[in-house]
Amino acid sequence: MTPQGAFAELARSGGRGALVTVLSGGAPGTKFFVGADHATAGSLGSPGLEAVAIELADELMWTEHSERRELGDVTLFVDVTFPAPRLIAFGAVDFAGALCRIARATGWRPFVVDPRKRFAQPARFPDAEQVIADWPEAAFAQLGGIDRATSIAVLTHDPKLDDAALVLALRSDAGYIGAMGSRLAQESRRERLLAQGVAEEQLARIAAPIGLDIGALTAAETALSIMAEVVAAKHGHPGGRLAHASGRIHEVGA
Repeated sequence: MTPQGAFAELARSGGRGALVTVLSGGAPGTKFFVGADHATAGSLGSPGLEAVAIELADELMWTEHSERRELGDVTLFVDVTFPAPRLIAFGAVDFAGALCRIARATGWRPFVVDPRKRFAQPARFPDAEQVIADWPEAAFAQLGGIDRATSIAVLTHDPKLDDAALVLALRSDAGYIGAMGSRLAQESRRERLLAQGVAEEQLARIAAPIGLDIGALTAAETALSIMAEVVAAKHGHPGGRLAHASGRIHEVGA
């Protein structure tokens, strides 16, 4: 299959990958396809340039930006395709239902995971892509693992459930990990996770208490708070008020 064909097929199927095109220098017009699994198609005429193209593709397909890059005398354009990001809500609670609604409205694919089958009922979460009534390890395996484009919100308030999800999440490449609970509950959780062998630097990855400080009171407002933090983390922003920020409001594409 040609590089263009491989890229088009991946885009149609909702996959993740990149098409690298030489704009100037080298062999202008040549194209090179790179998948998320580093499968390739085509050639740029130079193994060294192709190695650099794979690195660029791997960077940009996960940051989800198509960019023009200058490499000495060679100019490349890296066009990326990617599926909608995933948000896994662990805990089939009311907050999860509200979070699924807001996630869906903002273009994310929400999933709900909870081993308690009496709560993990698809009818309770009509906005979820899938509701999985299983423990985190089995559920995450069913979802194909946790990658850099996956965010995880732990919501149950039950230590034996929350801790199991967090331990697995911290071993993954998840782009965001948040956990609900009071500050006292967070400290208790910290001690439990340390006792299970989780390192201090790993614990620093957990956003807890979860969400931005918007004064949320209802389930819908809490879901908005959580989703706002998830989106801010995805784009590498702190989530403060724009009125207090400096610089550009929106990024300028290359």
